[in-house]
Amino acid sequence: MEQYSNSQDTAEENTENESQEQLDQADIIKQTGSVRSQNAKHLIHCLNIIGQIEGHDILPSQTKTTKYEHILPALVAIEQDRSIEGLLIILNTVGGDVEAGLAIAEMIAGMKTPTVSLVVGGGHSIGVPLAVSAKLSMIVPSASMTLHPVRTNGMVLGVPQSMEYLRQIEKRITGFITSHSNISEENLTELMHNTQALTTDLGTIINGTEASEIGLIDETGSLHDALERLYSMIENTDMRYPDNLNQDSGF
Repeated sequence: MEQYSNSQDTAEENTENESQEQLDQADIIKQTGSVRSQNAKHLIHCLNIIGQIEGHDILPSQTKTTKYEHILPALVAIEQDRSIEGLLIILNTVGGDVEAGLAIAEMIAGMKTPTVSLVVGGGHSIGVPLAVSAKLSMIVPSASMTLHPVRTNGMVLGVPQSMEYLRQIEKRITGFITSHSNISEENLTELMHNTQALTTDLGTIINGTEASEIGLIDETGSLHDALERLYSMIENTDMRYPDNLNQDSGF
């Protein structure tokens, strides 16, 4: 009778642990848009960047946002966790805060973890640096990307220093994009300052196929293609941060 009681207690405890894990996973998805697949060929962490990139200012509650204060520590945890073999970044964003977007992009670009980005829907404005920050960038043919100059909200002083400040920000963005893609700075700048494509703004909208053809995005493909490329990357990459990394150097 006592053995049966212990078994029953163990079963109940396991059920409670599984339920708690499911709740924790649901909370992670809700807060960060992140999912870790368990029963897969390789353990992949899926990071979802959607809506508007929220920076230092809180956006209205009815606006779908990706909060950089959630994404940055999540990327640190992913990079440290050696059980996570790869990172798949799903992008469907209208853009948003420039510095927050660049911060996330720089973090992704600086990871040793194999990374693949997949643009679905749209990867507009500051979503472009986010898309190219992965080791391999992909886009579905029906997706679109908008390239345009830096814009700002609120009061702007009509002095040369204001224009120079905006030029410096734009230089940071174009420099990052060109260093992580195959598009030239001249071609990128021309597309950003195009006056023929948008009715009320400068810039250019390109579809997935065009983004690949001009070298902005590495490849066109679907989710299946992105996973296959990520699996291949994992299988041809050495384990990051092995335990004996510093043994020979005396640390």
